[in-house]
Amino acid sequence: MSKKTLRSRLTLSFLLGAITVLGFAPFYFFPVPVFTLALLCHFWRVSATPMRSALLGFTFGMGLFSAGVTWIYVSLHDFGAMPMPAAVIALFFLCGYLALFPALTGWILTRLHIVTPAVWSLTAGALWGLSDWLRSVLFTGFPWLTLGYSQAPAGPLGGFAPVMGVYGVSLMLVLSAALICLLFERRFREWRYLLPLLAIWIIGFGLQQIRWTEPQGEPVTVSLLQGNISQDLKWREDQLVTSMDTYARLTLESSSRLIITPEISVPLYRDEVPSSYLAQMATHAKRNNGDILLGMVEAPGGRSEYYNTMFSFGTSPAQSYRKYHLVPFGEFIPLKPIFGWVIDVLKIPLSDFSRGGLDQRPMNLAGQRVAVNICYEDVFGEEIIKQLPQATLLANVSNDAWFGRSIGPRQHLQISQMRAMETGRYMLRATNTGVTAIINERGIVLQEAEIFTTTALHGMAQGYTGATPYVRLGNSLLFVLAGVLLVMGSLPIFRGGHKNL
Repeated sequence: MSKKTLRSRLTLSFLLGAITVLGFAPFYFFPVPVFTLALLCHFWRVSATPMRSALLGFTFGMGLFSAGVTWIYVSLHDFGAMPMPAAVIALFFLCGYLALFPALTGWILTRLHIVTPAVWSLTAGALWGLSDWLRSVLFTGFPWLTLGYSQAPAGPLGGFAPVMGVYGVSLMLVLSAALICLLFERRFREWRYLLPLLAIWIIGFGLQQIRWTEPQGEPVTVSLLQGNISQDLKWREDQLVTSMDTYARLTLESSSRLIITPEISVPLYRDEVPSSYLAQMATHAKRNNGDILLGMVEAPGGRSEYYNTMFSFGTSPAQSYRKYHLVPFGEFIPLKPIFGWVIDVLKIPLSDFSRGGLDQRPMNLAGQRVAVNICYEDVFGEEIIKQLPQATLLANVSNDAWFGRSIGPRQHLQISQMRAMETGRYMLRATNTGVTAIINERGIVLQEAEIFTTTALHGMAQGYTGATPYVRLGNSLLFVLAGVLLVMGSLPIFRGGHKNL
């Protein structure tokens, strides 16, 4: 391959990665990633060396993340007060780190020297599925734009979500892309590659028709409050009364049994909030024969440690949930002796939270058992299922004002849709500026509030019982399937053969 050809392919790989973003919210063009990955697979198959495959994967990843996580710049610069050059550099290095995972996939795939096309396609799917999972656990994880999310809620491949989770969907997506690549390479003369491709999509569609969980009891009335407090005003003392009055008014106007506010809707420590304010909230919830979830900062041992916590008030006994999975550099500083200086650069209030326990149980609220997760936590499906199958509802409380008017809030909504599909549960999203929504057990948005408006979304939520395979087994099926495929790709008996097989 000439240097000119390599440069052209690297440029095209970058563009393919950027185009792949169209498969995710707010665009929802779920077939797009399948075809962009098919072209990347073709480049990998004709690549002469593992290093060139790694470069192709890296440029694809740079295109994907540079186009898809631009909201991070908004968080760092617009609201974190990081100087523009520093924010651009930080975003560049983050995208570079994330792009290492498709680069590693390409490198290993070529390094294995798999000749048999069918085995090559199986291995490609396994490697990408595992790399998406690996990205979710290294350095506390950043699984944003995991390929599988692009199939929520309408893509037939989304049918695999209740079985293997989002990373299993990624595996099936890349496997489909690799099979399409083989079909194009043989100019559709060898139809045997079409049969497994059709089988994957037909099985995915069939899985979508299965009712993995079943309704429990009568639907409950819910109100999801959206205060629309601008991020640059949220922590200002002169705006505190306005913020508290906004949520008090929205609460008192609701007649729902379950009222949910966003995370830290009251930007105070729990012990600083006037008791009369909390009593007013609790009295109203009791009048509705229900409960309200209110977000505040909890500092049980003074100010030496503090938690991002949701508190319940109303007819049920008082309960709370502390956020477990914190955002690096936003809610805690990793390796503080090395990165402690970041606190001085970023103007983020309370940027060193303590971590809640992973073993917290669902809250008993308004006759339902609600699995609460706070903001970024719903990106980690394997942590959400730790409160299941006991939970009958899921609730995500967020402050996506940090994303501004970017595509970030819509991408976050799609992530919540995937959690609903994996668990077979309704997901209730109460956010500060949007997207506040009611999502059913199939990942379909039933109602949503207009973003950047002060409003309450009133509706009904049906509790569900039972367990999907993913709830019971987590990522185990992904590891088993990927392991089998990788063994096949590693053994000479499968790797060998003729190139035309």
